[in-house]
Amino acid sequence: MLVTGPNGAGKTNLLEAVHVGTQGFSPRTRTDAQIVRFGESAGRIALGGARGAAKIELEVTLRSGEGKRAKLNGAQLTAAEQLRTELAVLVFTPDRLAVVKGGPAVRRAYFDRALGRLAPARASLSAEYGAAIAQRNAALRRIAGGYSTREALAPWTARVAELGRSLVEARTETLALLAPGFAARAEELGLSVARLAYDGSPPTVAELEATIERDLDRGTTGLGPHLDDVQLLSGTRDLRQFGSQGEQRLTVLALLLAEAELIADRRGYAPLLLLDDVLSELDPGRRRALADRVAATGQTLVTSTTAAALPTEPAQLLEVSSGTVRAA
Repeated sequence: MLVTGPNGAGKTNLLEAVHVGTQGFSPRTRTDAQIVRFGESAGRIALGGARGAAKIELEVTLRSGEGKRAKLNGAQLTAAEQLRTELAVLVFTPDRLAVVKGGPAVRRAYFDRALGRLAPARASLSAEYGAAIAQRNAALRRIAGGYSTREALAPWTARVAELGRSLVEARTETLALLAPGFAARAEELGLSVARLAYDGSPPTVAELEATIERDLDRGTTGLGPHLDDVQLLSGTRDLRQFGSQGEQRLTVLALLLAEAELIADRRGYAPLLLLDDVLSELDPGRRRALADRVAATGQTLVTSTTAAALPTEPAQLLEVSSGTVRAA
């Protein structure tokens, strides 16, 4: 599906609405008030579709001063974010280039979300590890302030080591799953010898104990996967530092397409792809390669200022003008 219209017409708003309606949150902001139309106190998104062979109906309601409410096939969900466990949706927006251009925290968050989508049973690992780090850091500050003893730190050191090992193992397994598809999709898009490398190792109790003095001085834990990184490479070239803007865009697209294939294999149906302004900086050859790939992937919603940007005939063409959507 191709959605066209001039800049500022509402194409990205349409894509955002689909994301909120299928995932329970916006890819642009975590502030719900920013999702509701200016001047209004409430908003509602209703969608109908299919998940594999099963029909689904979705509804998300936002009201000022209240939490989001979501329904799946008429049943009220405890939290709108539960939708993400029911429906697979992957999104590309221009700010997703931060996965390559940004700091390690952005990449950790991206791959931890991918871990959760590919291995739902381990989706909470990152949050559990983060909670353990927060508790250990709090214990460090209490000890440094003279309000506690070092014995109180030992359980949290053991917990951080245990969860840190599990998180590093899960991350490296996720990278191993993504790597073949990432390299193949990047090659199709003209980015050669693309690969992923994990920069970090599981923390041990002995290593954490050896750095206690430094940690006490700083009040934070200076070792563990909360400080690790993922290298995005073309051969030996680090694409964060030495990749062009176009290559960084191709890197994010290759990651998204690789994950889409894995989700389709594991769940039995392809995820919905939402691609916002993805064609604007691609040359004709790469546009063709991307169009051919997404045509074989599943349902994809692509936004563009002009229909001519897509080198193939879309299954459906929509036009957005002043916030109104109509079939072209």
